[in-house]
Amino acid sequence: MVQQSVEQTIQSSYGLEHHGLMDLGNVYWNLSTAALYEHAIRNREGLLAHLGPLVVRTGTHTGRSPNDKFVVRDAETEGTVWWGKVNRPFEPEDFDHLQQRLQAYFQHRDVYVQDCFAGADSRYRLPIRIVTEKAWHSLFAHTMFIRPTPEELAKHVPEFTVIQAPGFHATPEVDHTLSSTFILLNFTKRLVLIGGTEYAGEAKKAIFSVLNYLLPRRGILSMHCSANYGKNKYDVAIFFGLSGTGKTTLSADPNRTLIGDDEHGWSDDGIFNFEGGCYAKVIRLSPEGEPEIYEKTRQFGTVLENVDMDVQTRRMDLDSERFTENTRAAYSIQTISNADYSGTCGHPKHIIFLTADAFGVLPPVAKLNAEQALYYFISGYTAKVAGTERGVTEPSATFSACFGAPFLPLHPMEYASLLRDKLHHHKAQVWLVNTGWTGGPYGIGHRMSLKHTRAIITAILNGSLTNVETTEDPFFGLCIPTAVPDVPPVILNPRNTWDDTDAYDAKAADLARRFKANFEQYADAAGPDVLAAGPKV
Repeated sequence: MVQQSVEQTIQSSYGLEHHGLMDLGNVYWNLSTAALYEHAIRNREGLLAHLGPLVVRTGTHTGRSPNDKFVVRDAETEGTVWWGKVNRPFEPEDFDHLQQRLQAYFQHRDVYVQDCFAGADSRYRLPIRIVTEKAWHSLFAHTMFIRPTPEELAKHVPEFTVIQAPGFHATPEVDHTLSSTFILLNFTKRLVLIGGTEYAGEAKKAIFSVLNYLLPRRGILSMHCSANYGKNKYDVAIFFGLSGTGKTTLSADPNRTLIGDDEHGWSDDGIFNFEGGCYAKVIRLSPEGEPEIYEKTRQFGTVLENVDMDVQTRRMDLDSERFTENTRAAYSIQTISNADYSGTCGHPKHIIFLTADAFGVLPPVAKLNAEQALYYFISGYTAKVAGTERGVTEPSATFSACFGAPFLPLHPMEYASLLRDKLHHHKAQVWLVNTGWTGGPYGIGHRMSLKHTRAIITAILNGSLTNVETTEDPFFGLCIPTAVPDVPPVILNPRNTWDDTDAYDAKAADLARRFKANFEQYADAAGPDVLAAGPKV
């Protein structure tokens, strides 16, 4: 039996009974942005702010819960998934039991359904379905994923489904989870179960993890990166980096056309966006520093998570960290005037690895050869920025393989091998750009100036650094430009920015040793040429 929508919307003939969801209350299929606003406000899920954004709170979960994410280990995944700290195994029978309890939880409850796509290239896109108990979560999915046409909606059959129930909590003693929160990926059932958390980013990153499992098998490099292009669709740049390193900010360039801000694939035909929206951090956002993103916090259709608001005037305080450092804005890419709504472009000319170095010893920019590119890609060094994960209250140094380890079901070398092939065929130049600390480590130094970082990115993309003179860093072997237009030469060599150069040497040597210790787990698979491209200490 197909559940009927109580509003006049388009629904797929592939009903919710295929997911074991029956005896439901009202089923709201593919509601529009305006309708979802009405439902969210009527349900007291959020408030309407000045100029039109919807403001919501996510309770105790203001970031992802990586320790509560599991992958079902069965015949499909046993020999393919990169098991360990990132991909914790979950027994199929435990998944089935928890699914049955979740199905019972939904009985007689209202649900919201969004049928969408992940992947802008029609040859590789994945039909997905997001089932939620919250209207604002449905709005988030409607905003962040790619919307089908009415004709596509009518015949939409999801190849992966997310069922999201923040009001349902697991019982660890019964369900064999680590806490009452859970994010469970089942690649055999093509199903994701999320419970015990209202943080909307869990659904977004669950689908990203799914694509990171499926697409490399088709020869497509799935990437945690933003992308834009300049004078034409073949003047492409991509920006790798974890949350808080600047992917969204630096790709939002008024002089370039945006493809997407966070997740992309690299096929034999070029780059394509996985999403239909952007999910930007907005803490201390300013109209001067990030004018394009700032404007999105003041418009109808934007979902603002955990942003402080004056309940009388309904005006936002973007500087406030009252609820979390990880304040977020979700908005459709179709609201960006200089975006390419097709979500596709050519092969990249420049690849930029963004790292927020909490030690303050990496240079603001360095040019990498092919072997170094693989070494630093596999290493994925950065700092976890406050708020992006539960328990992270200040920047802490970390290595996250491929700049996205929490979302990689496969071994990092599978993604690195694809990158090696792409670099060989398309001759992209790779750069390491530090958006972290300078003049000392966190607590002593200060964050790199956004103005200087933008000038560095501009110089990379306009070719000013292509043949510039460089010096070699003695600790990391990196080629550091001696001059960058509109950037003070003194900051290009990080040692020159420290008052105590002996302290710099000690900290640089310490970080170099951390790089080498981390890379030991990949040494045999990476090969001697990549291994030799690492730090010299």
